Amino acid sequence: MTNSSNAKDTPEQSPEFDQRDFRNALGHFGTGVTVITTTDSSGQMFGVTVSSFNSVSLSPPLVLWSQVRGAPSHQAFVESPSFIVNILSESQKDISNHFARPSEDKFKDIAHHLSPEGIPILENTLGHFICKKERDVDGGDHLIFIGRVTSYSYNTSDDTAPLFFWKGKYHCAADHTS
Repeated sequence: MTNSSNAKDTPEQSPEFDQRDFRNALGHFGTGVTVITTTDSSGQMFGVTVSSFNSVSLSPPLVLWSQVRGAPSHQAFVESPSFIVNILSESQKDISNHFARPSEDKFKDIAHHLSPEGIPILENTLGHFICKKERDVDGGDHLIFIGRVTSYSYNTSDDTAPLFFWKGKYHCAADHTS
């Protein structure tokens, strides 16, 4: 399935490893879009757009996501014992863009309420997972956060589609008829 003229023969990183091309190749795997939220010890709220969310285990209920170590909110996520994964719908592209950019107050003019743990839950999403952090795992220039889901909620309507990201752009998911 690879185009031999574009295939990379060595999996390990070397001086000639093209990180931009590698990122383009990874972009061929489409993902849903989430906003991960938390608070620090002073109660300041943080949120970041993430497409690296994934399930890990059903028993125990574990999920993961990763964040680049240099992100402005990174220390808050490292120190917080909990986080919330908010799944965005196709109508929430502006929210995805908002949380992907630096901002003094990420939650200004963003509809949300607080979980019992005091962490923001975005309104009108497809669902959310409230998680207690189980562990952090070294992932090179990223840190992988593994969380145990303590509660969750999701939209049971079949007419709302997820926000989908593929090849560096937003897309709409569509049913695949056989």
